[in-house]
Amino acid sequence: MEGRPQCRSESARSATSMPGSRLRYIRESLPATYSLRDYVAAGGLMSYATDFTDSFRQVGVYTGQILKGAKPADLPVLQSTKFEFAINLQTARALGIAVPPGLLSIADEVID
Repeated sequence: MEGRPQCRSESARSATSMPGSRLRYIRESLPATYSLRDYVAAGGLMSYATDFTDSFRQVGVYTGQILKGAKPADLPVLQSTKFEFAINLQTARALGIAVPPGLLSIADEVID
């Protein structure tokens, strides 16, 4: 479609074909923040989400401790400490939103 950002990954293409209220914002050209980067690649404005690579690494450490004999009940509860922030500038321009340079400077990924 003309005027819409192009998908940049296979998962983003499949995300746009899924029905759902999250994608309604993309279809209706409303600015929204998403919990997955794939939505930004599919045309969403921005996302702020846990870094899945880091989360999977933490799961691996936990698994290793359990395999070495640690009791799961004795292990501390972990929370994500690393997050990813992505902005789609093409979508921002289409919505008439000026993204401040300070926000761009802290983004982990800027899709243009």
